[in-house]
Amino acid sequence: MSTTPRTRPSFLQWLGYVAGRRLPMSMQDWVRNDLIGRGAVPRHLLRSMIPFLPIFIGFFVLFPGALWLRGAMVLLSVLLALFYTVAFMELNRARRLELHGLPSNLQSDRKTAALEDERVRYERLHLRNRQPPPRRR
Repeated sequence: MSTTPRTRPSFLQWLGYVAGRRLPMSMQDWVRNDLIGRGAVPRHLLRSMIPFLPIFIGFFVLFPGALWLRGAMVLLSVLLALFYTVAFMELNRARRLELHGLPSNLQSDRKTAALEDERVRYERLHLRNRQPPPRRR
């Protein structure tokens, strides 16, 4: 058996991670990439739907009615779950980052570059033509 620490979670560890458990420190890079790396938003949306699967299945299987009506009920519940998932995505991401010992204000490289570009444009537009305040005597 290998004694090197794992850098990716096993399936059971991943399920615990989905449920809000902390992964070992050796997986911090994986967590960082999962929460702010390329494709983090679609992963977050899919990951957040997993706890709702029993509810969706229950709506479809246990409620009486026509197939289209049960399907519409599931679709409505999926859309509602997605709405709240998107609304609280940043808070959830920050909580998960803090849980794993990472700074909660981490941003993706793309977002950091966009903010830097915006700062440079702002300085070019507003600070270049800025006149120093008149001196008081």
